[in-house]
Amino acid sequence: MGQQIQGWRSASAQRLWLSMLIDTMEAISRPELRAVPCDEQLLATVRAQLARPALARTPYASAYSLRN
Repeated sequence: MGQQIQGWRSASAQRLWLSMLIDTMEAISRPELRAVPCDEQLLATVRAQLARPALARTPYASAYSLRN
């Protein structure tokens, strides 16, 4: 976890992202990790991120312009 993938345009980057997501979900579903309490600050950060609206990408928008 903690890795960031730049450039989501290629199919290989999308497969890598999905593979990392699956690996993470499998890791956190282990009983010994599920029993560990989660950091409250981390939970607040994730909730805030999920509450934000998704960006609508247009065919004319550059991936670089969406980062700023």
